[in-house]
Amino acid sequence: MRVVLQRVKRASVSVDQQTVGKIDQGCLLLVGFAPADGQKEIDYLVHKISNLRIFSDDEGKLNFDIHQIGGQILSVSQFTLYAALRKGNRPGFSLAQDPAVAKINYQKFNQALRAEKITVAEGIFGADMQVSLVNDGPVTLIYDTEHML
Repeated sequence: MRVVLQRVKRASVSVDQQTVGKIDQGCLLLVGFAPADGQKEIDYLVHKISNLRIFSDDEGKLNFDIHQIGGQILSVSQFTLYAALRKGNRPGFSLAQDPAVAKINYQKFNQALRAEKITVAEGIFGADMQVSLVNDGPVTLIYDTEHML
C-alpha cells in the first residue's frame, strides 16, 4: 500500500466539474494498493497517519497531529502509484491491486480513518478526477507498506 500525504490549507476533488469532496486544513492523501495489501497494511497506515505530528505548534515546531488541530482528510484513490515504468514509455499497471478488491480496501481505509474520529472526504473510486490543493509548507510524505518497520 502506498500513500502520498500532503499537508494542505485546503483541498478539493471534482468529477465532471462537480465538487465531490473538499476539506479545509488537514491532509490530502493519494492512496494506492498492491495485490497483497489488506487489513494489516490498512491498520498500519491509519495508525501512522492519525498520529503523525506534522502540524506546527505555537513555536513553529511540528508537534501536533491532525486531531490536535481539528484537521480533516481528503482521500483520493490513485492506482497510478503502482505504475511500472521500467520498460517503454507507457506506464503499466500490473503491479496495482485488482480494481474490485482495491475499491473495497479503499472503503475500509477511509472507514478506519473515520473510526479515529477524523473527518474524511473522498474522491470517487475509478473516476477521472481533478484535484485542487493549497499545499501547506510544503510538507509531503510518502508511505509504502512494502517497507513497514
